[in-house]
Order: sequence, then C-alpha cells, then structure tokens
Amino acid sequence: MSFQNLREFVEVLKKENDLLVIDAQVDPYLELAEIHRRVIEEEGPALLFTNVKGSPFPVLTNMFGTSRRVDLAFGTRPEEIMKQIVGAADRIMPPTPKAIWGEKKLIWDMMKVGMKEVPSGTAPILQVLKRQNPLAGLPRVTSWQEDGGPFITLPLVYTESLKSRKAHNLGMYRMQIFDDSTTGMHWQIHKGGGFHYHEAEQKNEALPVSVFLGGPPALIASAIAPLPEHLPELLMASLILGGKLPVVSDPHSKHRIPAEAEFVISGQVPPHLRRPEGPFGDHFGYYSLIHDFPVFNVNHVWHRKDAIYPATIVGKPRQEDYYLGEYLQRLLAPAFPMVMPGVHELWAYAEAGVHALAAAVVRESYSREALSTAFSILGQGQLTLTKFLMLTDQPIDLSRFDVLLETVLERFQPQTDLFVFDETSHDTLDYTSGKFNHGSKAVMLGVGKPVRELPSRYEEGVIEEITIAQVYCRGCLVVSGASYEAEPQLAERLLTRLSERGTEWPLVILVDDANVAHGQTSFLWTVFTRFNPADDIYANAEIRRHHFGYKLPIVIDARMKPGYPAELFTREDITKLVDSRWNEYFKS
Repeated sequence: MSFQNLREFVEVLKKENDLLVIDAQVDPYLELAEIHRRVIEEEGPALLFTNVKGSPFPVLTNMFGTSRRVDLAFGTRPEEIMKQIVGAADRIMPPTPKAIWGEKKLIWDMMKVGMKEVPSGTAPILQVLKRQNPLAGLPRVTSWQEDGGPFITLPLVYTESLKSRKAHNLGMYRMQIFDDSTTGMHWQIHKGGGFHYHEAEQKNEALPVSVFLGGPPALIASAIAPLPEHLPELLMASLILGGKLPVVSDPHSKHRIPAEAEFVISGQVPPHLRRPEGPFGDHFGYYSLIHDFPVFNVNHVWHRKDAIYPATIVGKPRQEDYYLGEYLQRLLAPAFPMVMPGVHELWAYAEAGVHALAAAVVRESYSREALSTAFSILGQGQLTLTKFLMLTDQPIDLSRFDVLLETVLERFQPQTDLFVFDETSHDTLDYTSGKFNHGSKAVMLGVGKPVRELPSRYEEGVIEEITIAQVYCRGCLVVSGASYEAEPQLAERLLTRLSERGTEWPLVILVDDANVAHGQTSFLWTVFTRFNPADDIYANAEIRRHHFGYKLPIVIDARMKPGYPAELFTREDITKLVDSRWNEYFKS
C-alpha cells in the first residue's frame, strides 16, 4: 500500500487500532514530548494531539515508532523494486533485445518514477496562504528543558543548485524557531542542502528554500535516506510511492511543491549570515551545543485548511529515527555491492547515533582486500563520517552486534588489523574529540580463520580499582571503577595490570557503569557515543615502517569526560505532571 498524503496514513492507523487520539489540552513545551517518549518506550501507537496549547493545529507524532508501522507506511513494493533494479544490472549485460525485453515490467515501473504537475486549483497545499507573521500559530514543540527554543523536527528542506534546477536536495535539517518569521537552518557537514548554500554564498546570493511538512510518508523516508550525492531524493520518493509525485508551482516562489503536503514554509537563506542555534537534545542522547548556523527568513507559509502538523521527538535510542533507519538500510542494502563491489552487507548502528559505528561483511579474495574495502566505505557520502568501522568476511547478521564482535575478535590480528586515523571529519553532533566537526576514526578487521578461543566467563579475579566486571559477549569484558574526572589515568593503569597478568580477554571496555553490558542498545549507546579513537583506545604498540602494530589487550575508555555535552533527562516537574495527568490523556 502506498499513501498519497499524511491523512490517508492516519486513517489506516485508526482502522488498524494503532493511533491514539489525545483530546485533553497538552502543552507543547516539554509535556507533549514526555508523553511521546513514554509511549514509544512501550512500542505503543501513533499519537494525535488535537488540543495543543497555543496552536489551532493538531500534532501527529510517533508515526514510525515501531517496525510494523514503518512497514505499513511503505509496504514491500519498494524493496522488491530495488532488488529488481540491482538484479537487472547483471541480467541485461551485455544488453541484447531479449535481455531488455525480459525486464519490460521493471522498465514500465521505472517509467512511472518522477513528478507530475497538477493544476493549482486541485492542490490541497494551496488552500491557505499566510504572509503576515507566517510562523505564528505553528505548534511550538520543545522536547527538552535545556533546548534553545522550540524546533521543527520533521522538516523536509528542499533546495536546488543555482547551477541547475534538476540538481535538487531534500534533507531533514532541524530548524529552531526564533520568531514568527525566522528560524535557524542546521545544515551539517556533508549534507546536500549545505552544498547548495555554499554555492550561493560563493556568488553572494541568497538561497531559495522550501520546507515541506507532511505529504506522502515516502517524502520523509527519501529525505533521510543516505543516497549518493547526485541521486535526486524526489525520485526516490516517487519510487517508494509507486508512481509520479504530484507537485504544483508555488505562485510566490521559484519552487514546485508537493501538492499533498500539510504545510510548506517558503523563504530564503541569506549569504554570510549566522546566528547561534541550540542547545538541542538530539538523537545521540545528549545536548548538541550552541553553534552558529545559517538563518532562514520565511516569506510565506502555505497549508491545508485542516492541516495536521507532523513532528517527532528525538533523544536516547530507540526513537522513531531508529525504526526508519532500519527500514532504509533494508531498502538500500541491495545497492551497496553495486557502489562498492567488495561489500556484501553494510549496517550502521542507530543505537550509537548511526555515524559512530558501522560494520560490513566484505570480500577477502586476496590478502588485505578487506582493508581496501574499508577505505572505499569511508569514502562514500555520509559514510565518510563513520567513527568506528568493523569488517569481517564471514556471512553473519550484522544487526546482532554481539555476533559481529565475537566473529571479529576470533580473527583479529592486533599487529595488522587495527588502524587509527587522527585529524579526520566527525559528525557535527559527536563531541567526543573536543573539536567541532573534527575527530578521529578507527578500522578493525576480523577476516579469515579464527586465531584464538574467546573466553565467555570472567574468572581472573579482582582487578585493582575495578568495582564491577561484566561480560558483554565472548571476548569482550566491560568494567567500571572511578569516574574519569576522579581518575583520568585509570584506563592506562588498567591496561598495565591486564597486560602484566596476561589476560585472555582481547577487548576490555571501561565505562561508568558496567551493567550496560546486559543489552545491545544500552551497550552500543554508552560505549560508542563516549569515546574518540585517537584519545581513548589504549594498547601497547610497536612502530615499524610507520605502522602501529598493537598488542592485546585493547582497552577502550568509554567513560563520560569533561567537555562532553550533558545526557538527556526529563525534568522532575514534567515527570510529575505527566504522571498526574496520565489517565486524563487516555480517558477516551
């Protein structure tokens, strides 16, 4: 099933008994977000808030808060077509009339991909135009108490290259609402909209921007998909939609806009103008800090007469972005070998904030081919922001990180299979290096036949200064002791003690609370959002021919450190408020 607009999806959610309507008045400042967080934690239904304080518009959240709803939103057809496309690339080579005729169904499906312009009188998005204080009345959703203000959290930001209208970008970049006609524009490094803005700044021109809210769910998926730079997101949306995307010309801007959107916010981002944006409680589970970002001057807003305002709440995993990311990785997985021939499977872990950790099953048909493939992965689009990359040639389920880690540790040769690269790019939201947008990367290989037996139970006795030791998986021991502020050199002393006793554990991770070892989500979030490879990997090593040859054990210091942003917690009075009103929200 494909949905042409947001309300079609809402109606199906109602029929499926997977939507809760909350008629009680809810404050968009902190209260709405806390309700959402509790429901998504229980894998509960989507939420439609019909009485939002200060706004005439209902707010829809948690649309994609379970795998079931994501599958319902997009169906199986996009994955099937993607597999057909990849398969056809082999079947029609060399191209012959017979081979091409054999792909006639796929060719017919591809002819449906694109955009179709509809008359302005039939486009629901053009029903209401607001030019005076255009952002007034929009729900001012604020998720966390330290946020710099209300944010638009599901904006589909559309830009076009000044060189060619065909070179467009649709991305999801958070927007802090400053006033009734101005927002921030959080264009991070390696984002398509940021590239278009850079072009405009070089010409000293303002960049026209249209921000879509709502419309077909396919627009949301395509906006966050890690597509190659020159693959248009609107074509991806059309592919997911299963037909041409209806668009209409905006009479007051240069852009065509989705005819079935709920809102379109239109304006310009002037060159060379920056304004402090943030803090913001983000999907890493911490506050991203205040930084200067471009400013979006809003000229006008279009919306449906009965518009629904779509929003999401971000925070510690798992949130809606986790389930959407899971779907997109399944959707795009067949294409990875086409772009990177040595890659069989690729997985980025949303539990760690996506860019902090990725893994791949790769080909090792000759010695060190896996390392060449690692460089290829780190050179692809948003994958260049990957902080820790693990590779194996064994056919395993990468979504099971414990299986991956055991597979790698069984085969890992520390003298040749660990590489740390300093002075590289970092995700804008990753502060572990202490330097904005800069940090380090690590690559860890585990290919070939096993070279060691991994321990599964800790039986080596007390470790001085360590209070708790837990096993995450075979070969990986998680320990905790004093905080980093109290004992910053503890990881170095831990390495010395473990080396002297000849520990059989190849990987030991120092954290603030070793009990995070009991679950994949808590383990990945704690470990990989709290260390920078160049600073926090400890191992004895020898330098030979400009190469660091490491020795076991490897110790990673993943404790919270000074300068890291604060972890996200709900304010106590908001917790009590939602506790006291819980039955009122759901009385109907």
